[in-house]
Amino acid sequence: MIQSLPKLISFDEFIEWLPENHRYELHEGTIVEMQPTGKHEDIAGFLSQELTLEYMRMNLPYRIPPKALVKLKDKETGYNPDLLVIDRRCLANEPLWEKKSTLIYGESIPLVIEIVSSNWRDDYGYKLIDYEELSIQEYWIVDYLGIGGIRFIGQPKQPTLSIYQLVDREYQVQHFRRKDLINKSLIFPELNLTAEQIFQAQR
Repeated sequence: MIQSLPKLISFDEFIEWLPENHRYELHEGTIVEMQPTGKHEDIAGFLSQELTLEYMRMNLPYRIPPKALVKLKDKETGYNPDLLVIDRRCLANEPLWEKKSTLIYGESIPLVIEIVSSNWRDDYGYKLIDYEELSIQEYWIVDYLGIGGIRFIGQPKQPTLSIYQLVDREYQVQHFRRKDLINKSLIFPELNLTAEQIFQAQR
């Protein structure tokens, strides 16, 4: 479930208002409360654990901050992705990081992940376009219920992990289902997980 509150505000106002213990995003000046399901959170926790182990094994300077925001340039929009992998080497160039835990440059974000549990149009629509515009190298959509539009996941609908990768400044997509091994990631090329293991949140 996603509930919107009716007042248009600026990103700065949003940051000042943002409460500690709830997840909110700002969509073109509108505050949106994110209310993920238990399964959604289970998958997010599983992926956070697995990807942390992977970047540590690869000795990469990455982190997965739980509350960081991604702000769009020239828009009163800020997303709080389900999973955000950041490159710590780039944080010195981020003007909003120290005070607001906010990123505005795509090069600071090797990978962003959204887990679909209700409003799939945001993940396959606005966020796909916005993350592409920011030049975030890789974007995963974990559609564990298979509820996305047919034009995105095909027919018959089924649980699908879509990996969008930046090629010549545009996203190209690959789909993973059932026992497909997630081995096409540019960020984690040796990740030893299947789509089904991610959907079930267990090895």
